[in-house]
Amino acid sequence: MSLFYANRIFALSCAASVIMYTATFANIVLLSLYLQYLRGLSPGNAGLVLMAQPAVMAVVSPWAGKLSDRIEPRVIASVGMAITSTGLYLLATMGAQTPLPVIVAYLMTTGLGFSLFSSPNANAIMGAVERRHYGIAGSSVATMRVLGQMASMGVVAMAFSLTLGAVQITPAVYPQLQWAVSLSLVIAATLCLPGIYLSLARGRLRAT
Repeated sequence: MSLFYANRIFALSCAASVIMYTATFANIVLLSLYLQYLRGLSPGNAGLVLMAQPAVMAVVSPWAGKLSDRIEPRVIASVGMAITSTGLYLLATMGAQTPLPVIVAYLMTTGLGFSLFSSPNANAIMGAVERRHYGIAGSSVATMRVLGQMASMGVVAMAFSLTLGAVQITPAVYPQLQWAVSLSLVIAATLCLPGIYLSLARGRLRAT
């Protein structure tokens, strides 16, 4: 626990990680509900659309990690979180007539932002500690991810409780479902704003 109190870069990087996972983890669940119920896609076709986000992440994340070895991780990670917030806000605007290629573009934007954040942020966490603390830092990365994922589902549960309540999803409640999905995504996008601040405020990892 001393690392969280004595190491500003480590602590703020971990906090930014929690916020990012809180903002992004549940969006695949939300998009799955949207695509299958509100757009009438089969589970398989919905999955193909949703692959746009992880496909971008798989391509960009290794490059972003290498880039953060040359450019301050806080800069790249902050830009990534800003792009993620933009992508989530765009997803929140989806309606029943939004073209699927547009949705794919929004997902790719979110995936690009997450990629630019995740690898550089992990680089900052690991680079901010001494070698003897690598085990603690590595486990902290995993812990922040799980905490963020739990919080993300909590945000969605709250939004759905406020808008839908304990009802079965039928065509009669599709307007409420649309509102629940949009509300969840707006909350997620807004959460990124303090995350951007924390990411920038962590300080420089490397001396000039």
